[in-house]
Amino acid sequence: MIISWNSTNQCNMFCDHCYRDAGAKAADELSTQEAKAMLDEIAKAGFKIMIFSGGEPLMRPDLYELVAYAKSLGLRPVLGTNGTLITLEAAKKLKEAGVMGAGISLDSLDEQKHDELRRYQGAYREAIQGMKNCREAGLPFQVHTTVFDWNQEELEAITDFAVEIGAVAHHFFFLVPTGRAVNIEEESLRAEAYENVLTRIMNKQKEVGIELKPTCAPQFMRIAKEMGMDLRFQRGCLAGTSYCIISPKGDVQPCAYLNIPLGNVRDIPFSELWQTHPVFQELRTLNYKGGCGVCKYKKACGGCRARAYFYHDHDYMAEEPWCLYHGRRGV
Repeated sequence: MIISWNSTNQCNMFCDHCYRDAGAKAADELSTQEAKAMLDEIAKAGFKIMIFSGGEPLMRPDLYELVAYAKSLGLRPVLGTNGTLITLEAAKKLKEAGVMGAGISLDSLDEQKHDELRRYQGAYREAIQGMKNCREAGLPFQVHTTVFDWNQEELEAITDFAVEIGAVAHHFFFLVPTGRAVNIEEESLRAEAYENVLTRIMNKQKEVGIELKPTCAPQFMRIAKEMGMDLRFQRGCLAGTSYCIISPKGDVQPCAYLNIPLGNVRDIPFSELWQTHPVFQELRTLNYKGGCGVCKYKKACGGCRARAYFYHDHDYMAEEPWCLYHGRRGV
């Protein structure tokens, strides 16, 4: 089970696709003690992987203390970061605190394109230096790439770069129109390109020794099965079933891109929310509508619930809009 906490809304970037609309620190972010109480509840609920993300998590002064506390609870702390603040000293401190790995964003091998997307001059250069610092400190890291129509042709090249620089994995995040990303919705892939890119990623997986994983593109599970591949993953979309996210202020929602606040950890213990909230319970039924409801791969795939929510008038149980398999319902 995986959970992500946007530990702060503060960020040194203003990325076009940010689902959290990060930038300035929020006025009422969880305090250190409140965050520790939340971590207690997360461990109680049975979660194993604890993602510290943002905003930019390294802008939170007590990050190292909270990582160490999470580790003491038996959680596996990992970091989601733009990489620009990972100095060699920071990489060593993160490893010492208990961080098991860092996901560092790299969206293009074209320095100008990466910097423009993130509205930060030097983002590309500093992210790569952050990767090198992790490597020197012995802190495992992986490359995170958001997939757009304009960078889809260089994905394999980014994978090759990830291998070359020493990453342990390359994860692909398919754009979902949430937060600031609603303004660039037209840059997201449609059904045929979506299927083609996922097939290419699975083919690339056969060629490289590091893990390749699409996120918010659960059809990769069907494609992998059709290609005879045996992946370690059990399911595509995890929203509300074995994954959720918590905002800087403590609001719980089913996934980063499914912006439905279900309650706040200040008011209701997280473990109680996770077990009893009706939205979580409905997502766990897998009683989807349309093609997703009759698809033989619904347990392995599940369709992207956030994309269903956006394109079907806030119906998170509707069918995934960018899936070519709908024409073969139940086959």
